[in-house]
Amino acid sequence: MDKLEHELWIVHAVNAALGPLAARLLRALGRRIPPGDVIPNYLVMAGLIVIAWTIVCIVARRSLSVENPGRPQILLEDGVAAVQGMLRDYVGDKGPRYLTIVTTMFVFILTGNLMGLVPGLMAPTSSINVTLGCALTVAVYYHLQGVKEQGLVAYVKHFAAPPGAPIFLAPIMLPIEIISHLSRVLSLSLRLFGNIFGEELVILILFSIIPFVVPLPMMFLGIITATLQAFIFVLLTTIYLGGAVATEHEQHEHGEMAAGEV
Repeated sequence: MDKLEHELWIVHAVNAALGPLAARLLRALGRRIPPGDVIPNYLVMAGLIVIAWTIVCIVARRSLSVENPGRPQILLEDGVAAVQGMLRDYVGDKGPRYLTIVTTMFVFILTGNLMGLVPGLMAPTSSINVTLGCALTVAVYYHLQGVKEQGLVAYVKHFAAPPGAPIFLAPIMLPIEIISHLSRVLSLSLRLFGNIFGEELVILILFSIIPFVVPLPMMFLGIITATLQAFIFVLLTTIYLGGAVATEHEQHEHGEMAAGEV
């Protein structure tokens, strides 16, 4: 995979400035210093996303107005309202409280996906390290929220005996539930990684064969894929959050509603 990564001047510049410090920190932690650039491509790109959006938010905050909102602010408010509606649909009335994690994931992943279409940059989401980190963040977060909402005992209990299941099935249900939640991490990380890595690789190959013209349709398709993959990731995150924070009473109500619709 390393052979497929193209040289990026910005990565070399960051390593020239911060590489020695990173190397000293790795030595202090007893870690081996990797050959070549100490700070890998995907970390540099992820850092650029954080810095860029921090600057954008600081600048945009000054132009926000309650009395006279501009067109960008109206579009932003409409986007926030749409996300809140999705959270209410899948999580319930408590859904909007998870707006921060969902929107942050969407903005980070969408920006990371689109960076691969910009000359001189790469998509950090084309690295399994980044997508796995996002998936683990989601998994840890929704489990913590489930414990916070239901309590540790009740939350752990639903792994062994989901609502409606007889207690004697606990030895069978517990391993199945654990495997199911582990597979969520693999599914989230591998789906995003595979789509973005494959797309970036195809564009790079086409550009090296026939530059400028042939890669353009793939780049347009890449915009659609980037948006779709970011949406799928946050949609699954919302569904997992809804399952984690729903109490037994709420799950019973949802089951009755679904049965009534059928």
